[in-house]
Amino acid sequence: MQTSPLFARRSLLGAAAASLAGTALGVRAQSPAGGGWPAKPITVVVPFPAGGGTDAFARPFSAQFAKQTGKQLIVDNRGGAGGTLGATIAARAPADGYTVFMGGIHHAIAPSVYPKLDYDLQRDFVPLALLAEVPQVLVVNPQRVTAPDFKVFLEHLKKNPAKLNYGSAGGGTSHHLAGELFKQQTGTFITHIPYRGAGPALQDLIAGNVDMMFDGLGSSAGHIKGGRIKALMVAGPKRNPSFPDVPCAAEVGLPNYNVTTWYGLWAPKGTPADMQARMVEEVKRAGAADEIKTAWAANGATYGTLTPAQFGDYVNAEIARWAGVVKSANIKLD
Repeated sequence: MQTSPLFARRSLLGAAAASLAGTALGVRAQSPAGGGWPAKPITVVVPFPAGGGTDAFARPFSAQFAKQTGKQLIVDNRGGAGGTLGATIAARAPADGYTVFMGGIHHAIAPSVYPKLDYDLQRDFVPLALLAEVPQVLVVNPQRVTAPDFKVFLEHLKKNPAKLNYGSAGGGTSHHLAGELFKQQTGTFITHIPYRGAGPALQDLIAGNVDMMFDGLGSSAGHIKGGRIKALMVAGPKRNPSFPDVPCAAEVGLPNYNVTTWYGLWAPKGTPADMQARMVEEVKRAGAADEIKTAWAANGATYGTLTPAQFGDYVNAEIARWAGVVKSANIKLD
């Protein structure tokens, strides 16, 4: 008998979630909520492959967390389906304080582009903290796109519809929506090439297999500084201090083109309140560390200062905002 794709996918998710659990159920039964937390390493599910924008913040934060608590925060990269596969795995993990989820703007977009998700961000998770905010940037491969500045680049796009392409972290991600919003506001057409994460898309951009990308500065910064890709515009109302020579959208005639990539932490619904509070406390402590300040500045990012309740409100507003963009672009994914 042939197994249906939906059944196979759900079986895979169930097995993956079970693997995350490990011996956590035993720990949960033996210790009171928050008692001696963390008593063992904690897993942070990152729903994209290694090398993407989420990793650029997850890994230095994990190192700082270990320094503060003496316990590892293990980054578990679970890429696929525009970040929704990893979210599903995290939602099904034990709510014992030893699994957290690091998602972001992609997960505020997902409810509008996927007709059916195996999780609900607002129902299955509790918001903990906004970790980083970083503007997106339009980057190109300098060998494939030789325009010296944004003005010349835009003229070329308008004269050559469908001739250029852009990579993204996957259908329905912020990279994809940033491209669709750009096309709407400039009256251009660029072919979308989805990947399984920002890391693979960025590597193909560097290799010259795609022309351009709308990426967060968190993953592009080092490659821009190294000359492997070229930044033409920062997607926001002002220039970024880390890249003062790159014009902002408002300066190039796109005052309403504002796309910020943000990353945050959630816990599975039901995680004991005192364990949630301890994680929020560690996030605050990490923000004061010189190592974190340096890493965030290098990526053109600001560290989050919202309370869990404020972060929850922020996420809800982002879900509503991107639903409007998705509707205008008529985007639906399987």
